[in-house]
Amino acid sequence: MIIKKLNLILSLTAIAAVALTTKAQYRLPGQHSAEHQDLIAAQISTESQMSVDLSAYNIFGEEEEPELDIYTDGWDSGLVNCYRESEVPQTALITLGEFSMPCPGYVTSPYGYRKRWRRQHKGVDLKVHIGDTIYAAFEGRVRITNFERKGYGNYIVIRHVNELETVYGHLSHFLVEPDEYVKCGQPIALGGNTGRSTGPHLHFETRFMGYPINPAAIFDFANQTAHTDTYTFDKRTYQKARDFSPAANSDYQKEYAAARAQGKIKGQGTPEDEQKYARTRRAGKGKGSKASASESNSYSGSDHYTIRSGDNLSKIARKTGTSVQRLCSLNGISTTTVLRPGKTLRVH
Repeated sequence: MIIKKLNLILSLTAIAAVALTTKAQYRLPGQHSAEHQDLIAAQISTESQMSVDLSAYNIFGEEEEPELDIYTDGWDSGLVNCYRESEVPQTALITLGEFSMPCPGYVTSPYGYRKRWRRQHKGVDLKVHIGDTIYAAFEGRVRITNFERKGYGNYIVIRHVNELETVYGHLSHFLVEPDEYVKCGQPIALGGNTGRSTGPHLHFETRFMGYPINPAAIFDFANQTAHTDTYTFDKRTYQKARDFSPAANSDYQKEYAAARAQGKIKGQGTPEDEQKYARTRRAGKGKGSKASASESNSYSGSDHYTIRSGDNLSKIARKTGTSVQRLCSLNGISTTTVLRPGKTLRVH
């Protein structure tokens, strides 16, 4: 028995020795070894072989402008309603988000059918004085700045990122140009009385794919705010106002008049602006969209303007293509600051 066990141990030891010798002497075939080296070589870092210039792309920065695809449908048509051939959905949810009132004026004429003129009034008329600043209701891109003698007068159409378009009519002066990108609340024009108008006011429209939504369905003009954060467009109800109250508008009219008398209205013009503009209109000297030659000659286009006798903030804003609010912000002054001839103002 002992001898058998010894023979078994010796046999197992010999087998193990042969196995170790075989493992130590094992080699990859030459072809397989070459392929293996090729695979290792293919794993070399590509950083030294490829370079991509990303300097032109602000990948993680705040986006300054939206994608351009919303600015294609009828963009170059030149028409206020450029969607006549488009298929418009029955309903659509429109996000209002950040917004600005186009001006602080109260409603002087509501949306709807006008018996006197026998036509549909597709916007609201808001009280402004000549030279009052008009603001972009939402961010977007200017599609049209134009003049229409028998209608809007000087007007602007802006297409916004929420797919609305807003129209601003009867302006006296443009502060923006077509294709210019504007931020919400940015000054875009000065109020006026051009076109088919019986007195200074802003004609303001809100449109979705050509459908003129009642602006009072989106904005609460008596309280100077938007009704809600969203608006649901519906082909059956887009002409209806939302909680429109003539009594509230009348109360706001009194507040507006009192604030204006105290010079507290944002971007307000002056009585002198209105008188001068009226004289210009009667004399037939242009459309009011540009400063007169004498005004233009007093400004060289630099970043600073020298105050002349008879100047006020609204006049300077017109001459230099900016707004009263911007002048006040740049120079740390208010609308009641006394302007002294010979002093300079920063205008850009």
